[in-house]
Amino acid sequence: MEQYEPDRLPPARPAAARRSFRTGRAALTRRSLLRASAGGALAAGGLGALSACGIPAAGDTRGGVPAEDRSQKEKTVNFSNWTEYMDVDDSGRRHPTLEAFTERTGITVEYTEDINDNTEFFGKIKPQLAAGQDTGRDVIVLTDWLAARLIRLGWVQKLDPSNLPNAFTNLSAQFRNPDWDPGRAYSYPWQGISTVIAYNKKALDGVEVRTLSDLLDNPKLKGRVGLLTEMRDTVGMTLLDMDKDPATFGADDYDAAIARLQKAVDRGQVRRFTGNDYTADLTKGDFAACLAWAGDVVQLKADNPDIGFLVPDSGYMTSSDNLLIPNKARHKTNAERLIDYYFEPRPAAELAAYINFVCPVDGVKDELAKIDEDAANNPLILPDRAMQARSRAFRSLSSKEETVFEEKFAKLTGA
Repeated sequence: MEQYEPDRLPPARPAAARRSFRTGRAALTRRSLLRASAGGALAAGGLGALSACGIPAAGDTRGGVPAEDRSQKEKTVNFSNWTEYMDVDDSGRRHPTLEAFTERTGITVEYTEDINDNTEFFGKIKPQLAAGQDTGRDVIVLTDWLAARLIRLGWVQKLDPSNLPNAFTNLSAQFRNPDWDPGRAYSYPWQGISTVIAYNKKALDGVEVRTLSDLLDNPKLKGRVGLLTEMRDTVGMTLLDMDKDPATFGADDYDAAIARLQKAVDRGQVRRFTGNDYTADLTKGDFAACLAWAGDVVQLKADNPDIGFLVPDSGYMTSSDNLLIPNKARHKTNAERLIDYYFEPRPAAELAAYINFVCPVDGVKDELAKIDEDAANNPLILPDRAMQARSRAFRSLSSKEETVFEEKFAKLTGA
């Protein structure tokens, strides 16, 4: 019988490429960078190898390890984030919200864009975290699957609610209770990431698309459909289409979803599985319709009036990138004040206007309208309550489930 190592994650699928939009910035889709599948660095030298080097495997070890909080003496905070994941104003001035935070609080933000990939960044900080040492960072941004694992390992600190009044009050309901951090005791979302169906009106040429079943079954779309290399998104959207809840599904449901997708692949319905490079296929019309990430669709629509999107009645998948404070961080209170600042409507609106991902902060519409009225009325950036109610999250997986499910999905995609 095959043995499964605790928290050993499956081999990585290829990460997608960078892209540039009309702003000239090199935008990065968080999901495209091995968002939910663990990379080889994690599988070969990451969590799976912890037991071998004397570090206990992940278990219910929540709690985190604080250090002496030097926030009062040292008015600084070290913030590590993904590239191009912070606001830039119309004049090209970088990170005006960070400047405003410093002006108000006197806390200098040492801001570093040193996260290009979840697994790669984990490789940077793992040795210090495993040894109980300071990483040199007070705030980090990790995607939900990796945030969940660091919480489970006990490698991030529990947040102090008294320092987070805006975050507690203004956090959008759809992000309040992920199963990996109920009530947000250890994390707060930086941005949300939604999966929808995008289409090219010209390429559809009158073919009606309303559901994922239309993509998988309509012979008029044969060879012109794109699905994502992201297992949680493609399988999650398929489960929803089959009237199954991605938050509670079982192994039989997963196998049924894989079988459903396999039939479409075998018939030649699916042109290919992609990372965020679907944007080129969709723009050219090689894809008439595909699964897509909302942040991409917002920007593509601005350049191409033929690009549209729909949210199936069955719902759509949502995940998040998350702010966490690692163990032994030296400026915990300053970090919490920075997290809380981005849950004020004005800074949150400035961030949303530039990034175009799902804003996790309630009450920003009026502020966002002052900056960009179109963005304020875009449900891909500010979902209304009805759209939020159709949002679903993929449940947390055990190590064994993750290995088995990813292997089955990799076989489906030919990875």
